[in-house]
Amino acid sequence: MEAATQSRVRVRKMMLEDIASARELSREQKWPHRTADWEFLFQHGTGFVADQDGEVVGTTLCWEQGPTAASLGMVIVSPRCQGQGLGSRLMEAALGELGDRTVVLNSTEEGQPLYRKFGFEPAGSILQHQGIVDIVPLAELRPNERVRPKGRNDRAVVAELDRLASGMDRSEIISAILPGSRGVMFDSNNSTVGFALVRRFGRGFAVGPTVAPDAVAAKALISHWLGSKVGKFCRLDIPESSGLSSWLEKRGLPCVGQVTTMVRGRPLHATAGAKLFSLISQALG
Repeated sequence: MEAATQSRVRVRKMMLEDIASARELSREQKWPHRTADWEFLFQHGTGFVADQDGEVVGTTLCWEQGPTAASLGMVIVSPRCQGQGLGSRLMEAALGELGDRTVVLNSTEEGQPLYRKFGFEPAGSILQHQGIVDIVPLAELRPNERVRPKGRNDRAVVAELDRLASGMDRSEIISAILPGSRGVMFDSNNSTVGFALVRRFGRGFAVGPTVAPDAVAAKALISHWLGSKVGKFCRLDIPESSGLSSWLEKRGLPCVGQVTTMVRGRPLHATAGAKLFSLISQALG
């Protein structure tokens, strides 16, 4: 019976018409993605679905990040179709699309055995903080530092700082995010050394990516956006190594989950003086 069921499932490229079904699959997982969030991920990446007699029962998407790296995410298989190897077939399709790039993904504990089978190894942890923002005191700035609005001339600076911090050329996805985001920049001694974006996502707002030279600067950038969203739902996905977890807890954003960053291929390295303090999203990194 299992072989017969599997024979009716084909893996194919995702189409725009699949978004409604994909969203239903993510809702089964209690993921917060809106239709608009799915559409954005689909429009700027490559997706695959597991199609069982015309019904979408699995998904995955991948995004090329320059010529040598990529992100992979939104790997979902309907609970009633698990155990049939669909996750492996979806991964094979996505990795075949990406070639020999270094691939980064964020995995639940349950997903790690699948990803290890494809050569992914743990490389850190991501903490999901979210909630209704409490009153946020102004962050303390050191001499010759300031947080200012992002200007038109800052687009290239944002992309470059993100490249230095992530180790990937994500200029295309950053350019796609900017029109629907608001941004602030961090200047120190007349040089721009950090930024933070905020945009609609899921149940409210996502703050990220945030790039800064250190935690003091990151807190100043994040505080700006949390202060503007008091009483509203905000989410940040932060590297555990950022040291911001307890600070966010005190601002009404408890840690509600943890995933493991996994990498396949050559390790990615940040450049000294630029560190990623919050992600675009768990899917995009």
